[in-house]
Amino acid sequence: MSVLGIGLSYGFATLFAMFSGMPIAFALGAVAVVFMAIYMPAASLDTVTQNVYEEMASITLLSIPLFILKGAAIGKSRAGQDLYSALHAWLHRVPGGLGVANVFACALFAAMAGSSPATCSAIGSAGIPEMRKRGYSGGFAAGIIAAGGTLGILLPPSITMILFAVAAEKSLGRLFLAGIGPGLLLVTLFGIYAVFRFRKEYAAAHALYIATGTEAAILHHDDFTMAQRFSALPRVLPFVLLLTGVMIALYGGYATPSETAGLGGLLALVLIALIYSVWRPSDLAPILKSTIRESTMLMMIIGMSLLYSYVMSYLHISQSAAEAIVAMHLPRWELLAAILVMVVVLGFFLPPVSIILMTAPIILPPLRAANFDIIWFGIVMTIVMEMGLIHPPVGLNIFVIRNVAPDIPLSEVIWGTLPFVLLMMVAVLLLCFFPGISTTLPDLVMGPDGGR
Repeated sequence: MSVLGIGLSYGFATLFAMFSGMPIAFALGAVAVVFMAIYMPAASLDTVTQNVYEEMASITLLSIPLFILKGAAIGKSRAGQDLYSALHAWLHRVPGGLGVANVFACALFAAMAGSSPATCSAIGSAGIPEMRKRGYSGGFAAGIIAAGGTLGILLPPSITMILFAVAAEKSLGRLFLAGIGPGLLLVTLFGIYAVFRFRKEYAAAHALYIATGTEAAILHHDDFTMAQRFSALPRVLPFVLLLTGVMIALYGGYATPSETAGLGGLLALVLIALIYSVWRPSDLAPILKSTIRESTMLMMIIGMSLLYSYVMSYLHISQSAAEAIVAMHLPRWELLAAILVMVVVLGFFLPPVSIILMTAPIILPPLRAANFDIIWFGIVMTIVMEMGLIHPPVGLNIFVIRNVAPDIPLSEVIWGTLPFVLLMMVAVLLLCFFPGISTTLPDLVMGPDGGR
């Protein structure tokens, strides 16, 4: 069979396995093993475990369970609620300040936890009921939290970026720094939209009040004294110091990414023990169980995705696909657009982890040939994959929100997230026109490296 035929059958077999309802890790692994048995030497089946081990034998991947431990330690404590409450106390005078506070809370929590679902769950469990109580529509409240949670894969430390750094063989520290500017850009865009949408809902409620005398909850104003605002700060400062300490250790050259992850996990456990008295075995058990469960699931997906990519490479599927893309001689920006559209489509069905590990062997060679900055592309691709977290049919964050706020209809959640998908598209366009948003900070801190 030709390489084209093998490639098409490989793709159709993968889709069949995915739609069968099989877990992603086992679907990818099963397809890889079947094609190994058919097209590769019989002895290759005896080395499946060795291949998976060799593909995963990266010291960078060691940081993933440690960052997950840090995120679980923070997510299983009251840190999310305290963070949200403190920001609301300081932003309550801003129109839509409660929504803006949730955006900032998501950003800060994402920077500490590195996980989008964990951010949605931690901030959403506190933020959505408060927004609903104050008259925010269900779609608006759900959209803010779902979109804010996506920042978990863009702001450092991002597990998704760790995998991209491994796949692209690029500096993890440089990639982390490159995500800060775009992350702040998205926080700004989300905050502006929150103000705009609040004004719209407030105006509608005010018009209803003038017409009927019915006063909606959104018309009420919260008020905090200066003493109350300052009293909320101690609940936030320890976690800001945690984030700052981790970043200084990483970029100050005091620790490697894996050592930084271990430091972050240890400091997070110390902080929740000191602040929330979470130190007894019964208190730590949910944290450790969550860490083991999520780490096992993620590492299984990574291992099977790497095996899947290995088989794809051995059968020359990825090389042929890359050569075919190059042979089309598309202008560089049309090439980028085609690749990003492919990533969007894959986002309908696959999580970011699988998308990176499955597509990197195919898309990175043509991008390098087109002279694109791979670090910059990693950030753009991450934002595009963020869209997949909040649009159907998969939309992982959508289902997290449904668990946090089951009273909000799924249709409202979906419509509430769509404006944020458009804002992410705007961010991608801004990065294309102004690439310095992501490249300036890494060049300043670590010096230019060409990024190819």
